Order: sequence, then C-alpha cells, then structure tokens
Amino acid sequence: MNDVATAEGVKTDHIEWKQLWSLAALYGSIVIGWIAYHNYQPKLLVQFNFTEFTFLLIMVQGLILVITPPIAGKIGDRFRFRQGHRIPIISSGISFAAMIFMAFAFTLLSNPNETFRWILPLLIVLWLVAMSIFTSPALSTLELFTPIDKLPKAMAILTIVANLIYSLEPVIVDLIDYLGAPITFIFGGLAVFVSGYALKKNSLSLFNNSSRPRTEIRFDTQRSNYGYILFLGVALGLSTTLLFNYFPDLLEENLMPITSLAGKWMLVIVLVLTAIFSLPTSTIINKYGNGKSFWYSLAINLVMIIIIFMTGSPTLTVLALLIFTLSFTVLSISSLPLAIERANYYEKVFCVGIFFSGVAVPDGIVEALQAMGY
Repeated sequence: MNDVATAEGVKTDHIEWKQLWSLAALYGSIVIGWIAYHNYQPKLLVQFNFTEFTFLLIMVQGLILVITPPIAGKIGDRFRFRQGHRIPIISSGISFAAMIFMAFAFTLLSNPNETFRWILPLLIVLWLVAMSIFTSPALSTLELFTPIDKLPKAMAILTIVANLIYSLEPVIVDLIDYLGAPITFIFGGLAVFVSGYALKKNSLSLFNNSSRPRTEIRFDTQRSNYGYILFLGVALGLSTTLLFNYFPDLLEENLMPITSLAGKWMLVIVLVLTAIFSLPTSTIINKYGNGKSFWYSLAINLVMIIIIFMTGSPTLTVLALLIFTLSFTVLSISSLPLAIERANYYEKVFCVGIFFSGVAVPDGIVEALQAMGY
C-alpha cells in the first residue's frame, strides 16, 4: 500500500466538540427515524392490505441492514482518498433519506389508490437502503473528531443521546401517533436533512481550516481483522436485541411479586441508567483499554442474561439487571472504538460498516423468527 495524503490525515489532541455534537444530533435523528419506522411499518402494511408481505419485508430489511453498511463503507473509503474526505457519501445518503421521508409523507397524504399503493412497499425498501447508506460513514467520522485515547468519552456522548431518546420511545410513539404518519415523515426528513447539513458544514470547516496542517502522510501496515470486527458488532447486537425484544416481558414476569410496573417502563429505567453511567464508565474504559473493557463486559453480560432468563427470583433478577446495565454500558461504549482501532487506516469506513452489519444480524434473526411465530 502506497502512502496516501488526505485531508482526513489531520490529527488533533483534543475532541472537536462542535463536530461531535453535530454527529450526535444526526445520530439522534437516525434513532427517532427508526422508532418511527418500527411504529408505522406494521400499521401501514395492515392499512394498505400488505400483511402477506410482512415476512418478506422483514427478510429484505435484515438483508439490507447487513449488506448495505459495508458497501457504503467501501464507497466512503474511496471518497476519503479521492476527494480528501468521506462527506460526499454521507451527504448523498442523507439527501436520499430525506427525499424518501418526503415521498412517504406525500404518498400517504394523497390517499393512494389501488395502483399507487404498490409504491409503499418500494418506499419501505428504499427508506431502509437510504438510512443504511449514510449511517456507517457518518458514525465513522467519530475517529476524525477525537484522538484515539478519547474515543470512549466521545462514544459515551453518542450512547447518552441514543439511549435517552430510546428511553423516551413510549412518549415519542404517542406523539407520532397523534401527529399521524405524513407529518411524522415530514418532520423525520427535515430532522435528518438539517442535522446532516450541520455535520457536513462543521466537518468541511474542519478540513478547510488553513490554520491547521491539511495533510499527513500515513502508512499503516496493520491488517483489518474483519472477523473480529464483525464479532464485536454481533456481540453488541445480541445484547441490544435481547434487551429490547425480550427483557420487557421477562422483567415484568420476574418482578411481578414486588412491582406492578410495566415491562416497557423497566426498559426505560435501564436505558436512563446507561445514559447516567456512560461518562463515568468512559473514564474507566480509557484507563483499562477498549479490549479488556469489551471482553470483561461481554462475559459479565452473558452471565447476567442467563441469570435473568433462568431465575424466577425477584431479588436475583434486580441484582442481575443492575450488573447487566453497567456491563451493557461498557459494552456499548467500548465496542465501536475497538472496531475502529482494529481497522486498517485505509479501510476505516468499510470496517465500521462491517461492525454495523454485525449489530444488525441478531435483530434480523429474532425478527424473522418472530414473524414465523417462534
């Protein structure tokens, strides 16, 4: 591999907070978009008599979420070295996603007839592709705005944003039900577009800042460990999938003797606690390293998951859940930075795409099984 000069070779010894908060805002809009999608997709299939395509769409969704991120990452890496940065692929994906949001909104507003209603399944597929195209390249910019030793802290910020939004899901779902699908998709498109534009503007200003060196010759002999990076994503995806899909009902059943709190609100408490733990945890991760933090948290996570699934004791369930919450926080913060560390300099975006493919695998399998009645 020849040496490559790129505007993305600029290194900093501090977190670029303006760029990081722009990325956090974009990540937040992505999370809200997914909440809207999961809320409305089943309803739209029922409303327009497409329920027979439910399983097919779930399979297509899983396939898209596994295949698209590495492809987008590969394209993003090409842009890095041809144009000096990966912003074009991010901008294209964001514009495409915003356009699909708007197409969704105006299709629903027009009350499509028998002919035009067949556009909806196509729009669902295009929406999935659009969201997948820019997510991995956008989140891969984390390594541009943050020195390697501060990646856990930066990742903690993204974790706080995502988990706080997910903790508000019951409120958000009620709000989008009140607003209705067309208005929800219009706001979703605007949120993605505005936050994406802010990330683009702030990132380009960083690359174009003449007061800083614009290029750095970089030679990286480290080979990207694709299998390891994929495993990192699968590990995070497994814990996340079990937390969102199985924990609410399981916790409600196990804790029924001591509380009447609904399972979805127990999930909210877990997510809020992970947000609270994130910044203090990032300091611990920074001290011990992403590798040790990941492996210890994964081992603890798996043990706590087994205990929660196997025990019927309310006391043991509460204790296991508290330990799981802390270890899940560590896992969430350490996994992506570790994937970035294990990626070759020339394949950073591609490897982030592999990571998010791994994250999508467990959820895709669970949704397919649930659609089959298991």
